[in-house]
Amino acid sequence: MKNFIESFRNVWKIEELKNRILWTLGLLVIYRFGAHVTLPGIDATQLAGLEGQTKDGIGSILDMFTGGSFSKASVFALGIMPYISASIVVQLMGIAIPYLQKLQKDGESGRKKINQITRWLTIGITLLQGPGYIYNLYRTIPNSAFLLGFDSFSFLFSSVLILTTGTIFAMWLGEKITDKGIGNGISLLIMVGILARLPEAFLQEVTSRMEGANGGLMLIAIEIIVWMLVIIACVLLVMAIRKIPVQYARRTNAGDFEQDMLGGNRQWIPLKLNSAGVMPIIFAQAIMFIPAALAGLSQSETSQSIAGAFSNMFGFWYNLVFALLILIFTFFYTAITVPTNKMADDLKRSGGFIPGIKPGVETSDFLDKIMSLITFPGALFLALIAVFPALVVSIGVQQSWAMFYGGTSLIIMVGVAIDTIQQINTYLLNKHYDGLMKSGKNRKAVA
Repeated sequence: MKNFIESFRNVWKIEELKNRILWTLGLLVIYRFGAHVTLPGIDATQLAGLEGQTKDGIGSILDMFTGGSFSKASVFALGIMPYISASIVVQLMGIAIPYLQKLQKDGESGRKKINQITRWLTIGITLLQGPGYIYNLYRTIPNSAFLLGFDSFSFLFSSVLILTTGTIFAMWLGEKITDKGIGNGISLLIMVGILARLPEAFLQEVTSRMEGANGGLMLIAIEIIVWMLVIIACVLLVMAIRKIPVQYARRTNAGDFEQDMLGGNRQWIPLKLNSAGVMPIIFAQAIMFIPAALAGLSQSETSQSIAGAFSNMFGFWYNLVFALLILIFTFFYTAITVPTNKMADDLKRSGGFIPGIKPGVETSDFLDKIMSLITFPGALFLALIAVFPALVVSIGVQQSWAMFYGGTSLIIMVGVAIDTIQQINTYLLNKHYDGLMKSGKNRKAVA
């Protein structure tokens, strides 16, 4: 612990790193401040119906990803989710549209054009989601809460415009954090929004356990221990890799050590156990909205039964289908994001090869086989973590607190935290300090 504190102090000795951290914290504070600014024309004291809608079920997921903005009818009520949706759409379209495929291969200039397309698509998605959100307000809060009138066109127009502007501003904050701060800005905005609900959820669980003979402090301690074990499991899932050994035909001596000419010191290819990250859960979550919505269009008994089953995110059928979708999307997303053919071609051009495997097609087939073998246990583990909140709810844990036992929220928090710490680590090691994950004293530069 002493060495960790010393490493943490070293962060403030690096001027650039300190400025980046302060810049990041400042922009995050602005984002959290905006989450509490209610849309003009709405009485903030009459939002009980909206808050009740987001206490459990699917509504709680939407509120969690917006950091509570959804239930507060905030200017950031749609959060950064339209941008995430646009990014997913553009990424999937890149598989089928040659123009986007060309941009992906054009390096920095292509990336900028793709970002511009994503921004415009974000605006389009927000303009579609904005009226839907206002319509939801009409259904959940009393007419007296609309200070400009229940059916006022000026309120509808101004609110949609403000919601769109709020999403664009949140997107801008995320991009500025990425450029001038530390970590991935968009991911940090989502993580901060999720963490904002953690204290309230934990206090609700403590209050529930302390009332009567409901477990008391002992059960709270057990829950915290289980929670920490789940976090450790998520860290292992995010960090786990399979190392594929690589040899290079040409080598050269550099100083007192031998270095690969075109491969640096790395003599292996890292293949992640979970290459798809949290995207399969996000895809599956989006699909899970569809059955309930379609079934709700019919008033038949069967349709109502289906709507009820798929509206209960802690129910058996919901989680069974959810887990199966995660397995499918994990393989699908890994297949489109891990280009084994390109990896094999790059390896061949750099003079490298996998021992016992011929360069070219055989190398590509070998990498593809390995990815399939390691993706299966990774997908099972990801599906288990995704449905784990439903398991803990079944044994009496409050739904709001159970959301932090797995699912998208926990994977995002762990992944973003690891990525941010690794970036801070890079700055410390470059300045000859030990990183946050290493122990020891300051290291002197080698002359």
